[in-house]
Amino acid sequence: MRSRRFIQCDVFTSEPTRGNGLAVIVDGDGLSVQQMQRFAAWTQLAETTFLMPPTDPGADYKVRIFTPAREIPFAGHPTLGSCAAWLQSGGQPKNAGTVKQECAVGIVTIDTTGQMPAFAAPPTRTTPMAEETRDKVVATLGIDPGRIVRTAQLDNGPVWQAFELRSAEDVLAVDATRVHHGNLQRIGLFGRHERGGDCDYETRMLSSTSMNNEDPVTGSLNAAIACWMYGDGQWREPVTVAQGTRLDRLGRVYMRRDAANGTIWVGGQTCMLIEGTVTL
Repeated sequence: MRSRRFIQCDVFTSEPTRGNGLAVIVDGDGLSVQQMQRFAAWTQLAETTFLMPPTDPGADYKVRIFTPAREIPFAGHPTLGSCAAWLQSGGQPKNAGTVKQECAVGIVTIDTTGQMPAFAAPPTRTTPMAEETRDKVVATLGIDPGRIVRTAQLDNGPVWQAFELRSAEDVLAVDATRVHHGNLQRIGLFGRHERGGDCDYETRMLSSTSMNNEDPVTGSLNAAIACWMYGDGQWREPVTVAQGTRLDRLGRVYMRRDAANGTIWVGGQTCMLIEGTVTL
C-alpha cells in the first residue's frame, strides 16, 4: 500500500454538491482490479475512476471506471471529471486544447478550448426498442402511451432504453420508485421544456440499480440521446439539458453538433470539492 493522490469533484454543475459526484485516484497504476473495486464500493459514489499511464501512444492518460458493483467501459461524467482532475494534478496534453483519454471503448477526445470542456460522443448504435420492453417500461412506470413521442434502444457502451415524452413536465411526473416493480435498468426519459427558459430539455435516468432509483446527471445517456436526435435531424442547434431536478441537483449538460465533421460534443462544468491523499 502507498499514498495516492485523491480528488473528489462534482460534474455537470456550476454549484458544488448539486451535480454528480466522482472520486478520482490520480495515480492508480499498480492497483489490482480487486483493490479498485473495493475502493469504488467504499466511496459509494455512482462512479470512481483510476488514472494511469496510457497503453495507446495516442492517448494522454488511461482511465478505468468503476461503479460500487462493477467496472464499466465508458461514462460521461467520469470522463469530464477525470480529465479535470488530471489537468488539476499537472497533466499536460500532447496537443494543447485537446485531451485524449484511453478507456475501454477506445480513445475519447475532450476539447478544452471552449467555455467548458466537452467530450466527443462515442458512436451510438440506434435500434428499435423491443415491443415487450416498451410495454413493460410503460406499464411499470405508469407512462401514458399517448405522451410518448418516440422510443429507441441506444448503445454507446452502456445500453439505454430511451423514451422521448411530450414535455419536461411528463418526464418530471414519473415516479422513480416504480423502477423496482419491474427491475428496470437504464431507462432514459427526456422531454422538451417550454421555450424561453434556460434549458431546452429535461432528462432523467431511472434504474433499479441506481442510488435513489435515479442518477443525478448522466453524460453517457445524454450523449446517446444527442447522437440519436442529431442523427435523425430532430436537433440541429445546440441543446442545453437539465437533469437531477427531482433530486434537488442543478445538472446541466450542453450538447452541440460540429457541422464540419458531424462530431457531437457533450460539455459540462466540473467543481473540485476535495483534494488530498488516500492509502491504497
